[in-house]
Amino acid sequence: MSRMYDIVTFDCYGTLIDWERGIWESIRAAAQSAGTHPERDAVLAAYAEIEPEVEAERFRSYREVLAVCVERLVQRFGWKLPRDRRHFLAESLPLWPPFPDTGPALSRLAAAGYRLGILSNCDEDLLAATRRHFPASFEIVVTAERVRSYKPAHGHFLEARRRIGNAGWLHAAQSHFHDVVPCRELSIRSAWVNRKGEAASGGILPDREVPDLARLADWLAPQEK
Repeated sequence: MSRMYDIVTFDCYGTLIDWERGIWESIRAAAQSAGTHPERDAVLAAYAEIEPEVEAERFRSYREVLAVCVERLVQRFGWKLPRDRRHFLAESLPLWPPFPDTGPALSRLAAAGYRLGILSNCDEDLLAATRRHFPASFEIVVTAERVRSYKPAHGHFLEARRRIGNAGWLHAAQSHFHDVVPCRELSIRSAWVNRKGEAASGGILPDREVPDLARLADWLAPQEK
């Protein structure tokens, strides 16, 4: 049976990996060790605001992006954290867990013959550590370290397009801002893994919207009943 796509690429953190859980548990532990008891939603909202600002300033390694984000969070909330602890997020990143649906969905897509890829705002070594959580291999891997820019800049997508060529390509991601918008700008087909049930900003719509990776796999690799 013919199908529209040959390769499916994914954002990693927030789509395959439970980014918010990893961020929150790491920050909470560091703050509590300094005698502070932060509020989860406020911390995550502040982090989601700060990180894109840091990434847009100039190119830094993702390890350094995380450290700068920590510094600005500490300043914003008035926490006390020794400067030599500023890298705790990068140190914890390899332990951030995948979503429960990640492994089964990747396995189903690989078994169905899809080629898989990752386009990630991350360093090569950090992503390599994260990939140990996944049961499938990835043919296309594009990192911020490789293209020297961060999504939603177009570098990841242009590099992936160069490697993929004319094969049918779908990019799947949780972030409308980082992934769906640039895909639309570049006429790349996208699937929005809208885990939070958010509204599309600016009227920019993906080619497909699903609530999780299980539904993505149901669409791309339906199982016979």
